[in-house]
Amino acid sequence: MNDRQAPDPSRPPPPDPGGDPRPARLSPLLVDALVQMHAHWGWFVALGVVLLVLGILALAHLFIATLASVVFIGTLMAVAGAGQLVHAWRVRQAQGFVLWSLSGLCYLAAGLFAVFFPVRGASLLTLLLGALLIAVGVLRSGLWFGHRGQAGWGWLGVSGGLTLLVGLLLAFDWPGNSLWVLGVLLAVDLLFQGWSALLLGLVLRLGRPS
Repeated sequence: MNDRQAPDPSRPPPPDPGGDPRPARLSPLLVDALVQMHAHWGWFVALGVVLLVLGILALAHLFIATLASVVFIGTLMAVAGAGQLVHAWRVRQAQGFVLWSLSGLCYLAAGLFAVFFPVRGASLLTLLLGALLIAVGVLRSGLWFGHRGQAGWGWLGVSGGLTLLVGLLLAFDWPGNSLWVLGVLLAVDLLFQGWSALLLGLVLRLGRPS
């Protein structure tokens, strides 16, 4: 006769003897960072609202947003080129002086061209973006074709196909789309960042880590 009783499904399962019965706790550094962020949750909300407003304005004025994107990118390239030139001349006795100088000059010239001629700069950047998307789409599609049957291969193929399609659409509609494509990308980025900052601020407002 079997003296063992059947387990009661209403009772919780016994604790795992090999596991840690203590609840998982956050590290002190992480807790301290969350506490500090919680104290400034309002700034995250305010930043999110500002970014959302800027994103909406960018969507409403795509041409201006495109020019602003080009001027910003051109300024960064010019600063990077000037930095590379300074670095090249400081180490002019070392190998690579000529390459550093040429790279800095190219960056500086491209950045100044984009700053002083933003419309033409937008056209070139849109063309480069389309070419980059086409190259990435072809690469992903090639990886998908060579790794068929592996886990997740379908998503890689979808990603490659969509990237290639977007790149081809940009290339076929160029240069007419160069006056609004970069503005759309800037607006979408501002909206995503604003929404993320707003949600983070609201989450921080609801609770405080202990």
